[in-house]
Amino acid sequence: MEPYFRDAFGNPHSIDHSIGWQASQTVEAATNSIAKFIGADADEIIFTSGATEANNLALLGLGLRTQGRERRRVLVSEIEHKCVLSAAEFLSQRFGFGVEHVPVDRIGLVNHNALQDKLDDDVLAVSIMAVNNEIGTIQDIAELSKTIKKSGAIFHCDAAQAPCAVDLRNVAEIVDLLSLSSHKMYGPQGIGVLFIRRELQDHVEPIHHGGGQQQNLRSGTVPVALCVGMAAAAATFDSETSERERCVLSSLRDEFVKQLRRLPWPIHINGPEMRMRHPGNANIRFEGFDARDILGSLQPMLAASTGSACTSGIPEPSHVLRAIGLSGEQADSSIRFSIGRGTTESDIEEAVEIIQQALSELDIFAND
Repeated sequence: MEPYFRDAFGNPHSIDHSIGWQASQTVEAATNSIAKFIGADADEIIFTSGATEANNLALLGLGLRTQGRERRRVLVSEIEHKCVLSAAEFLSQRFGFGVEHVPVDRIGLVNHNALQDKLDDDVLAVSIMAVNNEIGTIQDIAELSKTIKKSGAIFHCDAAQAPCAVDLRNVAEIVDLLSLSSHKMYGPQGIGVLFIRRELQDHVEPIHHGGGQQQNLRSGTVPVALCVGMAAAAATFDSETSERERCVLSSLRDEFVKQLRRLPWPIHINGPEMRMRHPGNANIRFEGFDARDILGSLQPMLAASTGSACTSGIPEPSHVLRAIGLSGEQADSSIRFSIGRGTTESDIEEAVEIIQQALSELDIFAND
């Protein structure tokens, strides 16, 4: 990315000079790389500022373009990211769309029968995330797609958490729209993409207006350096090493949970069993403790969170944990830990020691 910040700073939409042509070629190469990553064509890739914008463009774009038509219902799973739930709610409040939540089971899998019961010829779109950002549940996107497409509804998938968890090489053949976030796949912050199937692009209303860039679907100058960075990140997953890396992550995560279970306090795993979740995800419930107290005691040595980073400032129990059946008290005692590429075995051991010390101090304080 560095040369495109320092030297090659041309506007890729400038068509009158060679600097612009070079920038355009660079963006085109990045677009091709990301398209290959999900099995799409380059003209189906729209750069955005991140997955939140991509999710909004998908749902609001579809809703705004279909005003006055017969399909006036949108289905979203109960455990979608807040930006998906909020975008759907906006369609409901501002434009009168019917929005319904599809329930999930105790491990976060979408209730297939409930989804089938809700699908009808008046459903415009269904939005179901590939991998949950809080409890790591991996959905069977291929099977859900078959059900959704039988009804004629459009299938949008928030796949921001998916690159580190599942193989996405052919996902563009399964879904109609797909959102990705660069920084969730070790790329730079501030950029993402929305895959829009070519034949659907006339059915999406832009929510950014201006110069008509990116096939008139998202106006604004495309950030060349960030495009290059996201493409480079995508290329690291487009190889046989990805599966080995997932095995390493899951092994480290399992060891982390194993060591936590040896501590003298009861812990519970929220969500699915280990083999059915994101390999770097461990959502732990510490019975009898308040998660915010634990997190406060862990600072500045250990980074974790009570839920999604995008909603961590909201003082209410996680909607994801409530959806899988946890009480407010149980949700308030839960912490999401994440294992990543840079995590080592010694990091795991040190993290467990830090958590043990924090729980010991909180236990003594509570019994004084």
